[in-house]
Amino acid sequence: MSTGTLLAIVIPVAVVVALLFVAVTLFMRRRNLRERFGPEYERAVDDADSRREAERELKARERRHDALDIKPLDRQAKDRYTRDWATVQEDFVDHPEGAVHDADDLVTSLMHERGYPTEDFDQRLKDLSVEHGRTLEHYRAAHEVDELTDRHQATTEQLRGAMVHYRALFDELLSDGGGPRHARA
Repeated sequence: MSTGTLLAIVIPVAVVVALLFVAVTLFMRRRNLRERFGPEYERAVDDADSRREAERELKARERRHDALDIKPLDRQAKDRYTRDWATVQEDFVDHPEGAVHDADDLVTSLMHERGYPTEDFDQRLKDLSVEHGRTLEHYRAAHEVDELTDRHQATTEQLRGAMVHYRALFDELLSDGGGPRHARA
């Protein structure tokens, strides 16, 4: 077999193997991001101009999150937050709007104590999405109702729903769900 014939066979095979490698790598990366971010993956894709841009954004979120000092709470802090949550729930009966505000403040405080930056709501969402993508929609929904309470436009059912939504994220943050990624087994 001549060198030209051999090259005519080897080069296309090498190109096909390289293309397969790239395709499998992209597929695995996409699958890992979907698993990691849950519903937040699709939200990022919908909000971005392209899937590639969304995936770059999600990878940037992972890098930022990994640089944060996210830490578990000690037993005393967990007990204190559990008591504080019980108080907020009890207050809901007599002061539902105030209780929703207090729930928002309590979740924000818990995030801060765990090591999440809490200055900007949109950045909080991005930071939380890395480890809490599956409960993030609860936080968005609750925060929307909290904003309605500022204008006294939330119904009692919306306020009750907000408490349920806050509770979902609160429980996950309190139980150390989603500790630092590099510390996971």
